[in-house]
Amino acid sequence: PYNLLRPRSNCPQCQQQLSIADNIPLLSYALLRGRCRYCRHPIAARYPLVEACTGILTAVVAWQFGWGWQMLTAWLFLWALIALTFIDLDTYLLPDSITLPLLWLGLLINLGSSGYTDLHSAVIGAAAGYLSLWSVYWLFKLIRGKEGMGYGDFKLCAAIGAWFGWQVLPAVILLSSLIGAVVGILLLVTNRQSSQTPIAFGPYLALAGLAILLWSDSLVMLAY
Repeated sequence: PYNLLRPRSNCPQCQQQLSIADNIPLLSYALLRGRCRYCRHPIAARYPLVEACTGILTAVVAWQFGWGWQMLTAWLFLWALIALTFIDLDTYLLPDSITLPLLWLGLLINLGSSGYTDLHSAVIGAAAGYLSLWSVYWLFKLIRGKEGMGYGDFKLCAAIGAWFGWQVLPAVILLSSLIGAVVGILLLVTNRQSSQTPIAFGPYLALAGLAILLWSDSLVMLAY
């Protein structure tokens, strides 16, 4: 099986399996001076950048929520978004092995008093999140005759709705579409890609989900 747990990390160049000492975030990169211990091939700067970004955002979430059950669940949501973002950028896929557990976890968390919304809003949010992008998908396909996004985007939007309720969905869709449009225009203007190049929409949904996690009240007020 190939997933986040297996097989163990290895060097992309020499395929040597890495030890725990080679996988300590940021510290291993610094000690190895940015090169593989075995073949001395340069390690991509992406690895320490993602690690640093994850550490900073984890600290921001801890500061926002304070120590407690809600902080721990917010960390799980954040880490799932980070993993989905970079998987989608690489493969144009949002794996069910992350999006579906994230959706069900959101519903389960909102069963209790320490959730992010009431269960009624969470269930409607999951259904509405999926159907909103599903409708856009089929409308685009009927008009243009081709697919405009993948099913993984529907599931991620449903997961965000399951965590925070249907009330946040207008803000999520508006914000992700706005970020996607700005980034797409910048890439076209700078000739980084053509108008025919597919764009991963998952990272923009993830950014919107992160914004909702941190500033849901303000964003919902703006959306309405």
